[in-house]
Amino acid sequence: MRILHVLDHSLPLQSGYVFRTLAILTHQRERGWETFHLTTPKHTTEFHPHETVDGWEFFRTPPLASLADRLPVIREIAQIRATTRRLAEVAAEIRPDVIHAHSPVLNAMPALTVGRRLGIPVVYEVRAFWEDAGVSHGTYTEWGLRYRMTRALETFALKRANAVTTICEGLKRDILGRGIAPGKVTVIPNAVDVSAFSASGEPDRELARELGLDGQAVLGFVGSFYRYEGLHVLLAALPAIDAERPDVRLLLVGGGDEAEHLQRQAKDLGLEDHVVFTGRVHHSEVIRYYDLIDALVYPRVNIRLTDLVTPLKPLEAMAQDKIVIASDVGGHHELITDGQTGNLFRADDADLLTETVLRVLSDREHWPEQRAHGRHYVETERSWSTVVERYVGVYGAIAPG
Repeated sequence: MRILHVLDHSLPLQSGYVFRTLAILTHQRERGWETFHLTTPKHTTEFHPHETVDGWEFFRTPPLASLADRLPVIREIAQIRATTRRLAEVAAEIRPDVIHAHSPVLNAMPALTVGRRLGIPVVYEVRAFWEDAGVSHGTYTEWGLRYRMTRALETFALKRANAVTTICEGLKRDILGRGIAPGKVTVIPNAVDVSAFSASGEPDRELARELGLDGQAVLGFVGSFYRYEGLHVLLAALPAIDAERPDVRLLLVGGGDEAEHLQRQAKDLGLEDHVVFTGRVHHSEVIRYYDLIDALVYPRVNIRLTDLVTPLKPLEAMAQDKIVIASDVGGHHELITDGQTGNLFRADDADLLTETVLRVLSDREHWPEQRAHGRHYVETERSWSTVVERYVGVYGAIAPG
C-alpha cells in the first residue's frame, strides 16, 4: 500500500498537528505501508523542493508570491492552485494507491482534483473545520459570509471524497449533519505512543532550581498559546489560588499568538514571581518539563471549535501519570471522566477553576488512583498502535486490489 499524505505543515515545525501526523506515519510504516508526504505553501520554513528532516522525506510546495499571500480569498485560491500543481507532479511520479489529505479543506480540494484526474481514491481527514479555526483566530465572524462560504467548501469536499476520517465524535456528528453517509465516516481519534510517554520520572532538581520551582506545587500547561486554550482564564484564577496556596507556581511551556498578551496579563496581575514562561521547548526535551508539573491544566474556552474537537495534550498527560484539570467543553468530555481520569470545571469560570485547583491540590491521597485510571484509559483505548489499525478498513474499502 502506497499512501501520499497531503499536509498543511510538518517537521521541523512543531505543533499538535505535526505530532499527530508523525504518529500516523510511524505506525503506518510499521504495518509495511509506504508513505509519502507533501506539504502546502503554508509550511513556512526555507523552501527546498525535496527535504529530509529527522529521517522523514517531504515534498514541498513553493511559497506563494508575496502579493497573493497577503490578500484574503486570493491567497486561498492561489494556495489551492499551487498545491494542485505540485501534487499532480508528485502523484504522477510515485503513483500512490491512496491520496490522504489532512485538514484544512485547502488540502482536500487539490487532492480531489488530482485524484479524479489520475484515478486515485481520496481520503479527507478532518482534524478541525477551517471556518471554526478562523473564528477562534478572529479572522472570521461565526456564520458570517466567509464562514458560510468556507463551510460550503468543506461540505463539497466531504461529499466528493471517497472516504472521510475525523478525530472525534463531535466532528463526526457535524459531518453526518451535512448529509454525509454514516458508512463513509470513520473516527480515528487522537492517541499517544504509550512507550514514548511513559509514567513520569523523577523531577530534574537542577532544572527545577533554575526555573525557581524547587519545593513548590506546580501547575502547568505544555502546548501552543492560542486564545481558545483559555490560559488567560488560568492566569485570572491565579491570584485567588495564591491567596490560599502561596506555594503554587504556574509553568507555561510553549509559545504562540497569545504569548505576549499572557506575559502582560501576568505582569498586570503582579504574578511575575508566580508564573514561569519557558518559551518553546524542543519535543525531545519536553519530558523534563512535564516531570516538574504536579497537575496539568487545560482551561479551554467554550466555543464551537473546542466543543467539537478533542485535543491531544490531556492524553499525553494521562500517559505520564499526571493529574489533569480541564474545562468541561465537549472536546474534553470525550477524553475525561470527572473525578476518575481527571477533573472538570465549568469553562470560562475563573472562580470555579480556582475552587477545582484548590480541591485537587488538597486531595493528594486520591492522586494515585486517579493517575492509574488515566493511564489505563490511554493504554487500552488511546494508544496509536491500536488506533492506526482503523486505517486498514478505510483504505481497503476504496483502494484497488
